[in-house]
Amino acid sequence: MNPLANVTRSRGDPRILRSGPGSLGNADRLARALGWFSIGLGLTQMLAPRRLTRALGMRGQENLMRAMGAREVASGVLSLSVDRGLGMRARLAGDAVDATVLLAAMRGAGLKRDNVALALAMVGGIALLDFVAMQALEARHSRERAMPRSHAPLRRHRGDRSGFPQGLARARGAAQDFETPADMRTWPETPASGGPPPKAEA
Repeated sequence: MNPLANVTRSRGDPRILRSGPGSLGNADRLARALGWFSIGLGLTQMLAPRRLTRALGMRGQENLMRAMGAREVASGVLSLSVDRGLGMRARLAGDAVDATVLLAAMRGAGLKRDNVALALAMVGGIALLDFVAMQALEARHSRERAMPRSHAPLRRHRGDRSGFPQGLARARGAAQDFETPADMRTWPETPASGGPPPKAEA
């Protein structure tokens, strides 16, 4: 899944190595499900266009069916990427195109109107799901974009921290003025040590 999402990322953007289960909300899961559905439908339209046109009574429109399938696959890939909102908008635009094609085909001769009506109902239901997912994604990610701005002061000062509350120069000056205590200048004679440490031979 992550390699497919990385395909749609711009050059220079960080790559997705692994995403945890908590990183996806309900809206993201719905968008992913619709994306996989779109890819499956698109592949079916591209690989078996004659069967679909025969079922709808649209013989001779196989190339149109293949083009619609290619669009479905493209919008499905976008829906699986990090730009799921863009994928949902692409799917909504595709739903409008599908509905327009089916409505125009209703005037054709030899059309199987019952099957076309069923296809129109399916397109309408999927379009409703696409719209709900798009709205939910926009609401969720707008909240996520607003959260860092509320913590802007904290984020702004975080990079200036060096570990020295009064500054690095003040810490250097304190180190230069430090005097070694007298009890630390001589080696303590203890029974365990037996006297000062032996001197190294030159």
